[in-house]
Amino acid sequence: MFSLTSPSWDAPVYWALDLETSGLDPQKDVILSVGMVPIRQGVIHWGERFYSLVRPRSGHQPAEAAIRIHHILPRELAQAPGLDEVLQEILGRLMDSVLLVHYAKLDIGFLRRACPRQGQIWPRPRVVDTVKLLGRLSHRRRQLSPYAEPLPTDLSKARESLSLPPHEAHHALHDALATAELFLALRSALEARKLRQLT
Repeated sequence: MFSLTSPSWDAPVYWALDLETSGLDPQKDVILSVGMVPIRQGVIHWGERFYSLVRPRSGHQPAEAAIRIHHILPRELAQAPGLDEVLQEILGRLMDSVLLVHYAKLDIGFLRRACPRQGQIWPRPRVVDTVKLLGRLSHRRRQLSPYAEPLPTDLSKARESLSLPPHEAHHALHDALATAELFLALRSALEARKLRQLT
């Protein structure tokens, strides 16, 4: 919980992050790719983006369904850096930053599971979840119009509902950028001025 002296919403650095995984269960599935895009002083800095495939641990091959969704081939993964190396890149960017995700339970579940396996400590960053912000905006709209339909939580449909352009889904870097853009639109719609209004 943040105090009343919470910083302005655009004071911290946000890192929008997206993971593409072999499934939805952090207990048994693995991270296949990572995309991260920073927001500094309310502006997306695409030039500082980070993207990497992740070589699965020995003996784990993604299912055919995951390959079809993400268009990531096994031979590409075999040449990618391991999770230990990629995790260091992720955690380094989260130091003193806000983690921005779409549906925090999934992405954070995978990252928290990965940290002890790689000898790392989860840094417990501040988190902004665009799915939660969509819920808040839906609630606000229902106060004005009780029969208003709730905003969709699917990333592509949520963007469409806020008049944002289509994006290339199921690619970690493009989804991270899409999340960053959605966040800025939601922040404006909610008229949030302090960080505590977004967490």
